[in-house]
Amino acid sequence: MSSTSKYKILTQAKDSFSKADFKNALDKFAMVLENYPNSKEAYNGVILSEMAMSGEGGAEALFDYYEILKEEDKEVADKIMSEILQNMDGSLEKLSEVFAEPLRDRLEFEDGILYQDFKAIIEGGEGFKETFENIMFSTRVIITQKEDFIDFLDNLIDHGFEEMALSYLENALSVYPSDELLRKLLKKLAKGPKK
Repeated sequence: MSSTSKYKILTQAKDSFSKADFKNALDKFAMVLENYPNSKEAYNGVILSEMAMSGEGGAEALFDYYEILKEEDKEVADKIMSEILQNMDGSLEKLSEVFAEPLRDRLEFEDGILYQDFKAIIEGGEGFKETFENIMFSTRVIITQKEDFIDFLDNLIDHGFEEMALSYLENALSVYPSDELLRKLLKKLAKGPKK
C-alpha cells in the first residue's frame, strides 16, 4: 500500500464514519492499520468505529473532537486521543466524564486554554477580540465540543478574524462537507463581519 493510498483510505474511512457507516469505516481503518501498524490515526479510528458499532453514544462526539484537535496539531491529537481511549476501558456511558477533570488536566498540560475557560474570561467583562489577541500568540484555545467550535468560529467572524475563521471552516468542511451549521457560518463569512 503506497502512502498515497494510505491517506486516500484514511479519508474514505473518516468519510464513512461521518456518514454513520461504521462497519465500512472500521474495515478501512483496519486495512490501513494492517499495512501501517504504527498509524495512531488508523488505530484510534478502529477503536472509535468499534465503539460506534456497539452503540456507545459518545463515539461520534469523540470522533468530532479528534478531527478538530488534528487541525491544531496532528501529533498532539493522536497522543491525546490515544490516552483518552486507553483510559476509558471501553466504556463511554457518560461523555461528560471524558470531557471533565482528567482531560482538562491533560489539555492544560499541553499549553492551552479550554474554550469554556476562555468564555468565562469574556463573560467576566473582557471583550472577545481583546482577550483573543492577548492569548493567540502564546496559548492555544482548546475546543472539546462541536457547539463550542461553532461558537468560536462565529465569534472569530464577528470580531474581524475572517481569515482565521475561513481557514478553520475550510478544514472542517473538508471533513463535514454537508454540515448545516458550518455552511451557515461560511455564508455569514461571505457577507462580512457585523458592524
